[in-house]
Amino acid sequence: MKKLRVVVLMHEDLIPPDSLDGYSEIEINEWKTEYDVVSALEELGHDVLKLGVRDELGPLRAAIDNFKPDIVFNLLEEFRGEAVYDLNVIAYLELRGVAYTGCGPRGLLLARDKSLSKQLLSYHRIRVPRFVVCRIGRKIRRPRGLDFPLIVKSLTEDSSMGISQASVVHDDATLAERVAFVHDRIKTDAIVEQFIDGRELYVSVLGNTRLTVLPVAELVFRRKPPDGILIATTAAKHDVAYQERWGVDVKRARGLPAEVEQKLARIGKRIYRILGLTGYGRIDFRLSREGEPYFLEANPNPEIARYEEFASAADAAGMTYEQLLERILRLGLQRTY
Repeated sequence: MKKLRVVVLMHEDLIPPDSLDGYSEIEINEWKTEYDVVSALEELGHDVLKLGVRDELGPLRAAIDNFKPDIVFNLLEEFRGEAVYDLNVIAYLELRGVAYTGCGPRGLLLARDKSLSKQLLSYHRIRVPRFVVCRIGRKIRRPRGLDFPLIVKSLTEDSSMGISQASVVHDDATLAERVAFVHDRIKTDAIVEQFIDGRELYVSVLGNTRLTVLPVAELVFRRKPPDGILIATTAAKHDVAYQERWGVDVKRARGLPAEVEQKLARIGKRIYRILGLTGYGRIDFRLSREGEPYFLEANPNPEIARYEEFASAADAAGMTYEQLLERILRLGLQRTY
């Protein structure tokens, strides 16, 4: 691949240092994705500009005008404090005719709204948990047939934000409490879903039109927490001490029947296409005790730190981290709008 001028776009609070020297593991965990991507691109010989933004497009406009990038490597997950606003930044890049990595505005819009994506996929006869949306300021109404246990999440936030063991509820009183928590603390509408007891599986996909499905990964706990519910909480995803205490890891799924793995790959591709995802994405499932996969959510532009879920799946497919990043760059340059 020829050497490129690459703007790595990120939140301004997550601009990584040039070296890890002197930083604790907890500190590194805050910006490890940004550090891994920047350092790997530099090692590959690309001319890299680290660019942080928060609530205005001026710095991005200046970088495009002055640095004249071949492509923007998009690591931005929010804008003006809202996860759903990042798609507007990508739309701006499209208006400027600047190539970028990852998912486009339409895929970001469809995937970020867990209710919208589930309705769309249910129409296409893909199995999803039963659910209801609880809007801020509206009375909670649990429909007939939406039976406990249930799990309460933010409708639009990702990265397991706001999810804890208390998110799984078993009666109307705790349901109301947890919905109020999402409304008051996360400040988004809540989605209340049928809780699927079983395994949590991740299907990573690369591509724009021709798709590559990477080996299926699974969230595992080597030691069972005292509450006993094995779900992707905020702590399981981001708290290093919690991960070490309970042996939390995402590893290649073992013991899946061949037909189940093939089904997950086939459904993962369908979901990726239906939701208009491009570049790279991860589709999350719960596999029920009966062996049926239920779609949970789609993650456009998922975590791609070295050794995290997506990079580990690529490694299981024989792809180095550097090869993965170059593949993502190439897909961004090949995109047709």
